[in-house]
Amino acid sequence: MATRDQIFRATLAGRHAIRQLVELAAPKPIARAFYRLTNPDILHRDAYIPLYRPYVSEPAFKMRHLEIRRRSLVGPEALWTLQTLATQCCNVPGDFIEAGVYRGGTAKFLRNILDKAPAKTLRLFDTFSGMPTTDSNADFHKQGDFADTNLEDVKAWIGADRVSYHPGFIPETFAGLEDERFAFAHVDVDIRQSVLDCCVFIYPRMIKGGVMVFDDYGLPTCPGARMAVDEFFAGKPEQPLALSSGQAVIFKICDIN
Repeated sequence: MATRDQIFRATLAGRHAIRQLVELAAPKPIARAFYRLTNPDILHRDAYIPLYRPYVSEPAFKMRHLEIRRRSLVGPEALWTLQTLATQCCNVPGDFIEAGVYRGGTAKFLRNILDKAPAKTLRLFDTFSGMPTTDSNADFHKQGDFADTNLEDVKAWIGADRVSYHPGFIPETFAGLEDERFAFAHVDVDIRQSVLDCCVFIYPRMIKGGVMVFDDYGLPTCPGARMAVDEFFAGKPEQPLALSSGQAVIFKICDIN
Protein backbone atom coordinates (compact mmCIF):
# COMPACT_ATOMS: atom_id res chain seq x y z
CA MET A 1 0.00 0.00 0.00
CA ALA A 2 1.07 3.56 -0.64
CA THR A 3 2.30 5.50 2.34
CA ARG A 4 0.72 8.74 3.50
CA ASP A 5 3.69 10.67 2.13
CA GLN A 6 3.33 9.03 -1.29
CA ILE A 7 -0.39 9.80 -1.40
CA PHE A 8 0.31 13.41 -0.41
CA ARG A 9 2.95 13.83 -3.13
CA ALA A 10 0.71 12.21 -5.78
CA THR A 11 -2.14 14.54 -4.82
CA LEU A 12 0.09 17.59 -5.12
CA ALA A 13 1.40 16.42 -8.49
CA GLY A 14 -2.14 15.91 -9.76
CA ARG A 15 -3.25 19.35 -8.62
CA HIS A 16 -0.19 20.90 -10.21
CA ALA A 17 -0.85 19.15 -13.53
CA ILE A 18 -4.48 20.32 -13.59
CA ARG A 19 -3.46 23.85 -12.68
CA GLN A 20 -0.87 23.99 -15.47
CA LEU A 21 -3.36 22.65 -18.00
CA VAL A 22 -5.98 25.25 -17.11
CA GLU A 23 -3.53 28.14 -16.95
CA LEU A 24 -1.96 27.27 -20.30
CA ALA A 25 -5.02 26.22 -22.27
CA ALA A 26 -7.97 28.19 -20.89
CA PRO A 27 -8.90 31.70 -22.04
CA LYS A 28 -7.10 34.30 -19.98
CA PRO A 29 -10.14 35.47 -17.91
CA ILE A 30 -10.93 31.86 -16.92
CA ALA A 31 -7.27 31.14 -16.19
CA ARG A 32 -7.03 34.19 -13.94
CA ALA A 33 -10.18 33.28 -12.06
CA PHE A 34 -9.00 29.69 -11.66
CA TYR A 35 -5.63 30.90 -10.42
CA ARG A 36 -7.15 33.14 -7.77
CA LEU A 37 -9.27 30.27 -6.47
CA THR A 38 -6.51 27.65 -6.36
CA ASN A 39 -3.31 29.49 -5.43
CA PRO A 40 -2.19 30.78 -2.05
CA ASP A 41 -2.22 34.47 -1.29
CA ILE A 42 1.27 35.34 -2.57
CA LEU A 43 2.66 38.70 -3.61
CA HIS A 44 1.83 39.76 -7.20
CA ARG A 45 -0.08 36.55 -7.85
CA ASP A 46 -1.73 38.05 -10.95
CA ALA A 47 1.71 37.99 -12.60
CA TYR A 48 1.85 34.17 -12.33
CA ILE A 49 -0.03 33.29 -15.51
CA PRO A 50 1.40 30.72 -16.04
CA LEU A 51 4.76 31.68 -14.48
CA TYR A 52 5.95 34.78 -12.64
CA ARG A 53 6.49 37.72 -14.98
CA PRO A 54 7.88 40.68 -13.02
CA TYR A 55 7.41 43.06 -15.93
CA VAL A 56 3.66 42.62 -15.49
CA SER A 57 3.56 43.61 -11.84
CA GLU A 58 6.11 46.38 -11.29
CA PRO A 59 4.50 49.83 -11.74
CA ALA A 60 7.77 51.74 -12.13
CA PHE A 61 8.93 49.45 -14.92
CA LYS A 62 5.57 49.70 -16.68
CA MET A 63 5.90 53.49 -16.65
CA ARG A 64 9.41 53.31 -18.13
CA HIS A 65 8.14 50.97 -20.83
CA LEU A 66 5.23 53.29 -21.59
CA GLU A 67 7.67 56.18 -22.03
CA ILE A 68 9.66 54.49 -24.80
CA ARG A 69 7.31 52.02 -26.48
CA ARG A 70 6.48 54.26 -29.44
CA ARG A 71 10.18 54.54 -30.23
CA SER A 72 11.16 50.90 -29.85
CA LEU A 73 10.21 47.48 -31.20
CA VAL A 74 11.48 45.79 -28.02
CA GLY A 75 8.69 44.22 -25.96
CA PRO A 76 8.30 44.28 -22.16
CA GLU A 77 9.90 40.88 -21.52
CA ALA A 78 13.02 41.80 -23.49
CA LEU A 79 13.07 45.24 -21.92
CA TRP A 80 12.99 43.67 -18.46
CA THR A 81 16.05 41.65 -19.43
CA LEU A 82 17.83 44.85 -20.44
CA GLN A 83 16.87 46.58 -17.20
CA THR A 84 18.02 43.72 -14.99
CA LEU A 85 21.36 43.12 -16.69
CA ALA A 86 22.18 46.77 -17.34
CA THR A 87 21.48 47.62 -13.71
CA GLN A 88 23.80 44.82 -12.63
CA CYS A 89 26.49 46.11 -15.00
CA CYS A 90 26.41 49.54 -13.39
CA ASN A 91 28.71 47.85 -10.86
CA VAL A 92 31.21 46.69 -13.54
CA PRO A 93 33.95 49.03 -14.81
CA GLY A 94 33.55 50.32 -18.34
CA ASP A 95 31.03 52.20 -20.45
CA PHE A 96 27.76 51.08 -22.05
CA ILE A 97 27.36 50.60 -25.80
CA GLU A 98 24.33 50.12 -28.03
CA ALA A 99 24.69 49.15 -31.67
CA GLY A 100 21.42 49.58 -33.52
CA VAL A 101 19.60 52.57 -32.06
CA TYR A 102 16.73 53.07 -34.52
CA ARG A 103 14.53 55.79 -32.97
CA GLY A 104 16.23 55.74 -29.59
CA GLY A 105 13.74 53.84 -27.40
CA THR A 106 16.10 51.40 -25.69
CA ALA A 107 18.91 53.96 -25.78
CA LYS A 108 16.81 56.33 -23.68
CA PHE A 109 15.93 53.44 -21.39
CA LEU A 110 19.62 52.56 -20.91
CA ARG A 111 20.61 56.19 -20.45
CA ASN A 112 18.13 56.49 -17.59
CA ILE A 113 19.63 53.40 -15.93
CA LEU A 114 23.04 55.11 -16.06
CA ASP A 115 21.78 57.61 -13.49
CA LYS A 116 22.88 54.85 -11.08
CA ALA A 117 26.44 55.05 -12.49
CA PRO A 118 27.24 58.72 -13.22
CA ALA A 119 30.84 58.00 -14.29
CA LYS A 120 29.75 55.91 -17.29
CA THR A 121 29.02 56.99 -20.87
CA LEU A 122 26.52 55.44 -23.28
CA ARG A 123 27.94 55.10 -26.80
CA LEU A 124 25.36 54.82 -29.58
CA PHE A 125 26.06 53.41 -33.05
CA ASP A 126 23.63 53.53 -35.97
CA THR A 127 23.38 54.74 -39.55
CA PHE A 128 20.37 56.81 -38.37
CA SER A 129 19.12 56.42 -41.94
CA GLY A 130 18.07 52.77 -42.22
CA MET A 131 19.63 49.39 -42.92
CA PRO A 132 22.91 49.10 -44.83
CA THR A 133 23.44 46.51 -47.57
CA THR A 134 22.23 43.08 -46.47
CA ASP A 135 23.03 39.49 -47.43
CA SER A 136 20.11 37.80 -49.16
CA ASN A 137 21.49 34.38 -48.17
CA ALA A 138 21.41 35.20 -44.45
CA ASP A 139 19.08 38.15 -43.86
CA PHE A 140 15.38 38.83 -44.40
CA HIS A 141 15.75 42.58 -43.91
CA LYS A 142 16.54 44.75 -46.92
CA GLN A 143 18.70 47.81 -47.44
CA GLY A 144 16.78 50.89 -46.31
CA ASP A 145 14.55 49.14 -43.75
CA PHE A 146 13.95 51.18 -40.56
CA ALA A 147 14.70 54.45 -42.33
CA ASP A 148 12.05 56.36 -40.36
CA THR A 149 14.64 57.90 -38.05
CA ASN A 150 17.35 60.56 -38.07
CA LEU A 151 20.18 61.63 -35.83
CA GLU A 152 18.77 65.04 -34.91
CA ASP A 153 15.49 63.56 -33.73
CA VAL A 154 17.22 60.89 -31.64
CA LYS A 155 19.56 63.45 -30.07
CA ALA A 156 16.61 65.66 -29.16
CA TRP A 157 14.84 62.68 -27.58
CA ILE A 158 17.77 61.29 -25.55
CA GLY A 159 19.95 64.34 -24.94
CA ALA A 160 23.72 64.72 -24.82
CA ASP A 161 24.52 64.24 -21.12
CA ARG A 162 26.96 61.30 -20.93
CA VAL A 163 25.81 60.08 -24.36
CA SER A 164 28.16 59.80 -27.35
CA TYR A 165 26.69 59.46 -30.87
CA HIS A 166 28.52 57.61 -33.63
CA PRO A 167 26.52 57.91 -36.87
CA GLY A 168 27.56 55.87 -39.89
CA PHE A 169 28.29 52.32 -40.89
CA ILE A 170 29.63 49.64 -38.57
CA PRO A 171 32.52 48.70 -38.32
CA GLU A 172 33.94 51.99 -39.69
CA THR A 173 32.39 53.94 -36.82
CA PHE A 174 34.33 51.84 -34.28
CA ALA A 175 37.60 53.35 -35.52
CA GLY A 176 39.46 55.35 -32.89
CA LEU A 177 37.77 53.56 -29.97
CA GLU A 178 40.17 50.65 -29.69
CA ASP A 179 41.16 51.61 -26.14
CA GLU A 180 37.58 51.73 -24.85
CA ARG A 181 36.31 49.15 -22.37
CA PHE A 182 32.69 48.11 -21.93
CA ALA A 183 30.57 46.83 -19.06
CA PHE A 184 27.35 46.35 -21.04
CA ALA A 185 26.56 45.98 -24.73
CA HIS A 186 23.18 45.89 -26.43
CA VAL A 187 23.51 44.63 -30.01
CA ASP A 188 20.35 45.19 -32.06
CA VAL A 189 21.54 45.43 -35.66
CA ASP A 190 19.45 42.57 -37.10
CA ILE A 191 21.73 41.39 -39.94
CA ARG A 192 24.54 38.86 -40.01
CA GLN A 193 27.53 40.96 -41.04
CA SER A 194 26.74 43.83 -38.68
CA VAL A 195 26.22 41.45 -35.74
CA LEU A 196 29.50 39.73 -36.55
CA ASP A 197 31.31 43.09 -36.82
CA CYS A 198 29.92 44.05 -33.39
CA CYS A 199 31.15 40.79 -31.87
CA VAL A 200 34.62 41.23 -33.33
CA PHE A 201 34.98 44.75 -31.93
CA ILE A 202 33.03 44.65 -28.66
CA TYR A 203 33.79 41.20 -27.21
CA PRO A 204 37.56 41.70 -26.73
CA ARG A 205 36.83 45.01 -24.97
CA MET A 206 34.24 43.66 -22.55
CA ILE A 207 35.31 43.74 -18.92
CA LYS A 208 35.13 40.44 -17.04
CA GLY A 209 31.68 40.40 -15.42
CA GLY A 210 30.17 42.46 -18.24
CA VAL A 211 27.22 41.40 -20.38
CA MET A 212 26.38 41.40 -24.07
CA VAL A 213 22.69 41.20 -25.05
CA PHE A 214 21.80 40.28 -28.63
CA ASP A 215 18.25 41.44 -29.30
CA ASP A 216 17.63 39.53 -32.55
CA TYR A 217 19.22 36.16 -31.79
CA GLY A 218 16.05 34.08 -31.72
CA LEU A 219 13.79 36.11 -34.01
CA PRO A 220 12.67 34.26 -37.17
CA THR A 221 12.99 37.54 -39.09
CA CYS A 222 16.73 37.74 -38.28
CA PRO A 223 18.30 34.33 -38.97
CA GLY A 224 21.62 35.97 -39.81
CA ALA A 225 21.91 37.36 -36.30
CA ARG A 226 21.95 33.91 -34.74
CA MET A 227 24.32 32.65 -37.41
CA ALA A 228 26.79 35.43 -36.57
CA VAL A 229 26.62 34.94 -32.79
CA ASP A 230 26.97 31.15 -32.99
CA GLU A 231 29.84 31.46 -35.45
CA PHE A 232 31.73 33.99 -33.36
CA PHE A 233 31.36 32.25 -29.99
CA ALA A 234 32.08 28.75 -31.24
CA GLY A 235 35.10 27.60 -29.25
CA LYS A 236 35.03 30.54 -26.84
CA PRO A 237 34.53 30.02 -23.09
CA GLU A 238 31.30 32.05 -23.13
CA GLN A 239 28.23 30.55 -24.76
CA PRO A 240 25.05 32.37 -25.85
CA LEU A 241 22.10 31.84 -23.54
CA ALA A 242 18.91 31.95 -25.63
CA LEU A 243 15.88 33.48 -23.89
CA SER A 244 12.16 33.13 -24.59
CA SER A 245 12.12 36.85 -25.46
CA GLY A 246 14.17 36.12 -28.59
CA GLN A 247 17.31 37.59 -27.04
CA ALA A 248 20.58 35.85 -26.29
CA VAL A 249 22.93 36.82 -23.49
CA ILE A 250 26.69 36.47 -23.14
CA PHE A 251 28.22 36.81 -19.67
CA LYS A 252 31.91 37.70 -20.03
CA ILE A 253 33.78 35.26 -17.80
CA CYS A 254 37.34 35.72 -18.99
CA ASP A 255 39.72 38.66 -18.88
CA ILE A 256 39.94 41.02 -21.86
CA ASN A 257 41.39 39.21 -24.85
